[in-house]
Amino acid sequence: MLLSYQECIEKYGTDYKIKKSVQDGELFVMEKGIYSDKRYVSELEIISKKYPNAILTLNSAFYYYGLTDTIPSFYHVATPKNARKISDARVKQIYENSEAFDMGKTIINYDGIDILIYNKERLLVELIRNKHKFSFDLYKELINNYRKIIHELDISVITEYVYELPKKKMVMEIIRREVL
Repeated sequence: MLLSYQECIEKYGTDYKIKKSVQDGELFVMEKGIYSDKRYVSELEIISKKYPNAILTLNSAFYYYGLTDTIPSFYHVATPKNARKISDARVKQIYENSEAFDMGKTIINYDGIDILIYNKERLLVELIRNKHKFSFDLYKELINNYRKIIHELDISVITEYVYELPKKKMVMEIIRREVL
């Protein structure tokens, strides 16, 4: 289990006891401010703990949903427009309009890790809104995979997202032409 420094203070009482637990091999320092009771923890779990309010999106989310087998170079996360900049070389931060930030937010379990991620409907809209950020091959792979699962998606939810987010007309036209 991962613990923040504050959670360690609550559990162990003092900084000295935390350091003693680390020294005795009962607790492991994963990185600054993140501790674990296990020696090895996945990077995804560390990122999820370190940035608990960030939502996985775009390339990362497509990968975790199995819509692509292309492993992303970064953890793509969405944060509210007014959020602090994330200074982590592993993370690519995308600032989202604060009214739309929570739209489509869900939690899925990936390899035993609960991750905060946008749902597939929101990701389809994001894919089309950000079409220019993807290589042609990756974009086509994602669109083809969305065609395969379109019967699993809630079209009314997709429509709602389209009308709440920028580029309404263009997104709706592309969904009709390329996905449905």
